[in-house]
Amino acid sequence: MGVIVLAAGESSRLGRPKQSLPFASGTLLGHAVAQALAAGLGPVIVVLGAGADALRAEVPTGAHVVLNAGWREGMASSIRTGLRALAEGWPEAAAAIIMTCDQPHVSADLLRGLAQAWESGCAAVAASRYGGTLGVPALFARELWPELLALQGDRGAKAVIARHADRARAIEFPGGELDVDTEEDWRRLQSSGADR
Repeated sequence: MGVIVLAAGESSRLGRPKQSLPFASGTLLGHAVAQALAAGLGPVIVVLGAGADALRAEVPTGAHVVLNAGWREGMASSIRTGLRALAEGWPEAAAAIIMTCDQPHVSADLLRGLAQAWESGCAAVAASRYGGTLGVPALFARELWPELLALQGDRGAKAVIARHADRARAIEFPGGELDVDTEEDWRRLQSSGADR
């Protein structure tokens, strides 16, 4: 399996690149990729778009960077870019975990938990549960990749999770409801002390 880290957006609501916000002795992007690498599940693919040249330096060694030239089309285009890179580079991959770079509480243990939930049952999806919903990070068996590749615009993986909720395994993700989209989110994260 592989892990795809979505980090191509321009952070329009925040007004500056969220990927570069300082966090955990690095940046949000660096932290997310480091957790994906530490999980040890397989190749880690980082999808960059807006500001890619500046952000490449923040990607830890060992991850594979791919460029989504169509990042303005929305999150679906980044999912397609990452999945295609995984399928082409690692054709034997049986599943993919999709995660974003703006959920600071993501951990290697959470990602391993998703993999274990999928490996131990007949689930097509293993998703994170937080805030009364299922979302990313989420693992998708290869049989569902065509549905992910068919997503358009800003529709993310949540639509596919919802469609297959009856075949999904849920892993609790404490703090998963916090993603950094606005200055208020950023202030909330800083005041929580989670970045120390």
